[in-house]
Amino acid sequence: MAKKNATKTASRAATPVDIGIAPAQRAAIAQGLERLLADTFTLYLTTHNFHWNVTGPMFNSLHDMFMQQYTELWNAIDPIAERIRALGHVAPASYAQYARLSSLPDAPAEPPKAMEMVRILALGHEAVARTARGLFPLVDEAHDEPTADLLTQRLSVHEQTAWMLRSLLEE
Repeated sequence: MAKKNATKTASRAATPVDIGIAPAQRAAIAQGLERLLADTFTLYLTTHNFHWNVTGPMFNSLHDMFMQQYTELWNAIDPIAERIRALGHVAPASYAQYARLSSLPDAPAEPPKAMEMVRILALGHEAVARTARGLFPLVDEAHDEPTADLLTQRLSVHEQTAWMLRSLLEE
């Protein structure tokens, strides 16, 4: 019985991915999506951190806004990871991998003042948008419409969120 299960596992692992995108293109797109996943997870952690630690006269509104933002980011992680898997690659899933892959810095050790939190998050959303946008040449060349759709959705969210956060910083 153990030999039969081992054979089944080996045959599943050896099944090639043939979705009409060349292996090298799938690998390059998956690597870009790994960076997007790492950026998204890092921004999620920072946003959740700020939700817990915000203080000051805008506490209620920022606490609620940060909760909406980290919930949206949390819900974005799974589709990105699943797209990596659909391309035939393993999704990164450790803090060490995210730290290595992310273009965003970790959250400050000491919680900053509320408006500095807003500034950090605006910059974070802009950085994630740049990461997503940078994948389009690869995705377009491979005619990878599902990834293009995912990227378009993520860009819309990150650009709008960055705009809203920047608006809070205007005097």
